[in-house]
Amino acid sequence: MTFNLQKSKRLQFTGTFIKEILLSAAVFCASLVVASSGRTAEIAPGIPEAKVVESESGWSYTAAPYFWAAGLSGDMAQFGLPEVHVDSSFSDILENLDFAFMAAGEARYDRFSIFGDVIMYIKLGAGADTRHGVLADSIDVTSKTFAGLLGAGYSVLENQSGHLDVVGGVRVWSVDTTIGFNGGLLGGREPDDGATWVDALVGVRGNYFFTPEIYVTGWGLVGGGGADVDWDVSLALGYKFTETISAVAGYRAVGVNY
Repeated sequence: MTFNLQKSKRLQFTGTFIKEILLSAAVFCASLVVASSGRTAEIAPGIPEAKVVESESGWSYTAAPYFWAAGLSGDMAQFGLPEVHVDSSFSDILENLDFAFMAAGEARYDRFSIFGDVIMYIKLGAGADTRHGVLADSIDVTSKTFAGLLGAGYSVLENQSGHLDVVGGVRVWSVDTTIGFNGGLLGGREPDDGATWVDALVGVRGNYFFTPEIYVTGWGLVGGGGADVDWDVSLALGYKFTETISAVAGYRAVGVNY
């Protein structure tokens, strides 16, 4: 299960695996920068602190936890069952949230960069009693979703105001849902359905400083592999409080057709 902030966007699971997924959200982040800007352990708006670290070797490092306020909307089908429509607000997601983690990081040297992004690790859980209690007295559902990106880039445009990088990388997706039956004829059974795959992505990343404190940052990536299409776009506005601390707020959309 994943999050979708805008109800106008779609998140669709078909067959036993993901057919189409679109994840979009407002991003609140801070960057632990070295010479750059950056972006829950909780799913709630917030601005964590960030620190920039620049080494004598010329490398600079950015680390940024980030927070998404997100909802879920779309169609889902797993375990070979018919599709059902899902429309959950952020409060619905938060109510069933067991654990979440999201963070990004980057290392730069001259025009070269290496970056990683744990787009999400989310565990959701819910349970309910059955109506008649024959097949089961109650049912528990646990859904886990992971998406992580690792890539490298080269700066084709760079000056004191910012940089634009051409980048490439790989993204790993993993989705898993388990249904646990308690009591009744099916008591103790826990059927599981999921998928894991890897996609290659290429695109651009960069930032631009309008003033020494205010800047815009973003990226656009597209690719495929295990999925037919996998894409990722983001745009955010940042403020640099000190040489080592920045904060960013913006919007991101991630889509995959698997």
